[in-house]
Parts: sequence; C-alpha cells; structure tokens
Amino acid sequence: MTVEELKQIKQRKYDLVTVRRLVAEEGAKLAEHTDYRKQVLVCGGTGCTSSNSAEVIAALEKELKANGIDDVLIVKTGCFGLCALGPIMIVYPEGSFYSQVTAKEVPEIVAGHLVKGGEPVKKYLYSETVHTDGSTIPLSETAFYKKQMRIALRNCGVINPEDIEEAIASDAYFALAKVLTTMKPQEVIDELLAAGLRGRGGAGFPTGRKWAFAMAQENDTKYVCCNADEGDPGAFMDRSVLEGDPHSVIEAMAIAGYTIGSKQGYVYVRAEYPIAVQRLRIAINQAREYGLLGKNILGSGFDFDIDIRLGAGAFVCGEETALMTSIEGHRGEPRPRPPFPAIKGLFGKPTILNNVETYANINPIILRGSKWYSSIGTEGSKGTKVFALGGKINNVGLVEVPMGTTIREIVEEIGGGIPNGKKFKAAQTGGPSGGCISAKYLDVPIDYDNLTKIGSMMGSGGMIILDEDTCMVDISKFYLEFTVDESCGKCTPCRIGTKKLLDYLTKITEGKGEMEDLDRIRELANHMKVSSLCALGQTAANPILSTMNAFEDEYIAHIKDKKCPAGVCKALLSYSIDADKCRGCTLCARNCPVKAITGKVKEPHVIDTDKCIKCGLCMSNCHFGAVVKK
Repeated sequence: MTVEELKQIKQRKYDLVTVRRLVAEEGAKLAEHTDYRKQVLVCGGTGCTSSNSAEVIAALEKELKANGIDDVLIVKTGCFGLCALGPIMIVYPEGSFYSQVTAKEVPEIVAGHLVKGGEPVKKYLYSETVHTDGSTIPLSETAFYKKQMRIALRNCGVINPEDIEEAIASDAYFALAKVLTTMKPQEVIDELLAAGLRGRGGAGFPTGRKWAFAMAQENDTKYVCCNADEGDPGAFMDRSVLEGDPHSVIEAMAIAGYTIGSKQGYVYVRAEYPIAVQRLRIAINQAREYGLLGKNILGSGFDFDIDIRLGAGAFVCGEETALMTSIEGHRGEPRPRPPFPAIKGLFGKPTILNNVETYANINPIILRGSKWYSSIGTEGSKGTKVFALGGKINNVGLVEVPMGTTIREIVEEIGGGIPNGKKFKAAQTGGPSGGCISAKYLDVPIDYDNLTKIGSMMGSGGMIILDEDTCMVDISKFYLEFTVDESCGKCTPCRIGTKKLLDYLTKITEGKGEMEDLDRIRELANHMKVSSLCALGQTAANPILSTMNAFEDEYIAHIKDKKCPAGVCKALLSYSIDADKCRGCTLCARNCPVKAITGKVKEPHVIDTDKCIKCGLCMSNCHFGAVVKK
C-alpha cells in the first residue's frame, strides 16, 4: 500500500460516504448516488442490536429482494447516539430518521419509501426530524444533536465499521500517512502539546507529555497500549467508538508507535463487549491486508502491529499498571509507582497507555491542526468530551459536547429533561471514583478542573442523572458495593477500608447509624486516599464524600429521624392504608405475599406492620391511592 493507493481508495468511496455526512450535518439536498439510488443505514451497535436491529436488517434484505430492488444499499453502522430510540434506521439521500423500527414495519417502509418514487412513511419517523409540512429536519438541527460536536464520534453512525474503504473515505489513515511522510516524532509531540489534548480516561494527563516521556527513553523495545476495558457502571463510550469506528484507534496507535519508537501495540478490551471485539478483529485484519499494519507501512520503513488481549471484567484493570500486569498474563493487580509505565511498563519496557476516546482524537488533530483543536473547549480543557448519558433522563444515549458545556445544557436540552415531570437532583460523573453534582452546580461549565472543584471528576465519561426519587445515601451505598466487589485486595487500605465504608453506609440505611459515623467515614476516607496503592482505593470514598457535602440533610434524616426522605431504604419505610381512601376492593390483600393485609370487602383494610416485608406490591396494586409509604 502506498499513499497514492490510499488516495485512490478514498476517491472510490468518497461520494458514497459524503452523501450521509452532508445530509446529516448540513441538511444538504443531494441527488441520488450514481451507484445506489438510496442508502439505508441501520444501527448495529450493542444498544440497537439488543433491540433486534439484526431482525430489521434481515427483513430489509428479504423485502428488497422480494420487490426486485437492487439499487438500495443496506449499511450496518455503529451507534447514532440516540440509544433510547433504537433500533434506528436512516434513509439517504433524504436523511429520513426512522426510530424504534421493528421487522413488522419494514414491508410498509419498503413499499412506501424505498420503491422508485416512494416517500418517507411519516408515522414511523422520529418526530423531531420532521417539519409540519413533512420535510426533513437535519439531525444537526434537532435538540439532541444541535449542541453536540462530534470529533471522537465523527464516523459512528456514518460508516460501515467493517469496511476499511469506507473508513478511508472518511480520512482514516491519512493522518498516519502525513506523520510517516512529513513529520518527525518530536513534531507529533509538539502538535499534541499545542492542541492541549488531555487523556480521556480519568485524571486528564496531557497526552503529549505522556508520549514525550516514553519517546525519551533509550530502549530497543517499547509498547503502545489501549485501555478499552471501561468498567464504570453505565459507561459505554469506548465500546461505541470501537463498534462504530475501530480504525480511528488502530491508526492512532500506529502514530503513537512511530512517535515513541514502538513496533507493537496491545488493545486491552473487556470480553463482555463481543461486538466491539469482533469489529476490532476485523479492522486489524483489514489494516494488515491493506498494508496499514505490519512491515514497512506505506513504504516508510516503519513496522507496527497490534494484538488484542481480552479482559475478564475487572474494574481494577482500568488502572494502567494493573492492566499491563493482566496483559502479561498475571492477575490484574496494580504496581507501585514510580517507576511510571513510560519508563518501566509492559514487560518492564517503556510503555504508553491511552484509552479509546483519547486515541480517537489523534487523527483530527494531525489532519486539521492543533490551532483548530485548541480553539474548542476551555482554557485548561481543550476539545470535546463524550458522555454516556443515562439514568433518569428522556434521551438516554451517547453525546459528545465541547468542553465548557454546562450540565444544564446536557440535561435539559440534549437529554430532553427528566421523565414524568420529576425534578433534577444530581448528576453522577466519574463512576465509582467520581461524585454527585447537585442542582446548585447545573450551570458550571464542564471541564477537568471545574468538576474537581465541585467534588466530582471527569473520569471516562459516564453521566448518570438522578431525580427527586433517588436516595443519595442509597446511591453511595450502590457505588461502595461495586467497589468492594472490584477491589483486587492487594493493599490493606482498600481491601479493608472499602468494606468498612460499606458497613457504615449499611448501618445508616438500616436506621442504625450514629452521627459519629459521619466523622468516622471522613477520617477513614482520608486514610484511604493517602495510603491506597492505586486510584481505586484512593477515590473509593468520593461518592460518599460528595453526597455528604451536598446532601448532608439526607444522612441526618436517616440517622436522627430514622427516615429515608426519598422513600427508598426499605428498613426505614412503613406502609399504611388511608381509611378515607380505601374502597375495600381487597386487591392489596390478594396481592400481599405474606398476608399482612386484612379487611372485609367494601370496608377499609389494615396493614400489620410486624408482618409487612415492605415489598410495595400493595401500593402498586392500589387504584385509589389509599396505600401510603412513609
């Protein structure tokens, strides 16, 4: 493969892919493509696959064949972002956005829209993409996409991730070509430093500095690693990039290899991501076949290859030294630092490790320049950040916004607000190592430094929205339960400390807590922070400390009043029946699993609190609002 051949591939597929990008991003009115009259893009990411998008694709293929239609291209893509609306199907060149498509609806869509002269079947379209006159609204103008800026996700939902030529048509490997033919390793470092790219996996260490440390080491063997383990509950950013655009990671790792003087890379990806693993394997094999991995890449004399290592779902392997220990074939446990991996990492050799999203930013920075990239974001945090938006939010999905975007903009505009008219209570960012951000900070611009100041952290990018029905003590307990399970046990502060913190929270949620427990939690958290071996133990108390600071009244209510204000903690709940509202229908009594409810037909019923197991079935079955939870 030569650079000229790379350009020829791009030219061959460029028009096909550009139709999709221009219609989605700019609302361009384009004629039908010369090779295909229409293109039907169906999400093949994990979210839509779990909603049976594979059945939709099979139904499309069957109906097109039955109708003798051979000029419509079906493309299985990665995630479009609006996961709550899956399966998603977009028809180009119109840009018609079909949501929650089922196989049963496909015949009608094919007969009405995909035949020659057909029109979109309006009743199946996502309402926000249709004007009142029936014309299409570009995705970039909808509330969900309007404030987004897709850099890391630029090709997700646009290309077929299993077709390297579609990736090349979207500029894949042209940054590698530029680096190998026109740039010295130090120039790559300088470009990354000028861009201000910080690692997207946790603490936000400057990527250029990390690469520079490894480049400076004198050693014949060096390694480039990619962290695709992504263990935070509710996080799926890196998975979506690998499923939708795996070549962006492969190319960036090759660039990293050239820069630091490495010939071998490893992607450490969790085995629970079967679609991501499959597409990554396909992409690596294609890159080798096209001469973009392996020996003498693009005729430059540079050799580089990548292998995959599967993780077993250990959260601690998100820590870089634990991840490298696992790649080496040992139990994933962290190692003391220093020495840092850039000096002594994988197999004792200089190693750099970045996560998937960090690598996904490399190609645009090299091709478009550091000046362009550094113009996005805030003073200390450049570029964009991908968030997995979940929890109590209408538009669950994947979003990418410029650094400096506020939580209010993400929740109320992009996320579409809280379901059922409930009030926003907090946003949990940073996963088990992060914290909860209260409504007080809704208008704080999101970046690395601001999140740290208000008691949370960026982390890898999970953002869980909590509403007024959430108990903040219980949510802290949830994260501690996770951390206790995931602690590797190597160091005493983490192994014992996390369990002790969980014991305190369990006491409080069971109504057995003491005010002194809050002081004990703070003291223990401080000891763990300074003495734990790795960030798992050092940050394990963050969810508790942040909720204690922002929602101390809830902890006090649990301890002093023996009440859970949100009505979540079972041990502190009691159920009773309002005699004035009870119609004596007996439905509550008939559904009570322990026969704790008594009463005659058409007379008020009574709950025996000693027998009641607080399952809540009486309340969910009462049609008259007579059951009261306190």
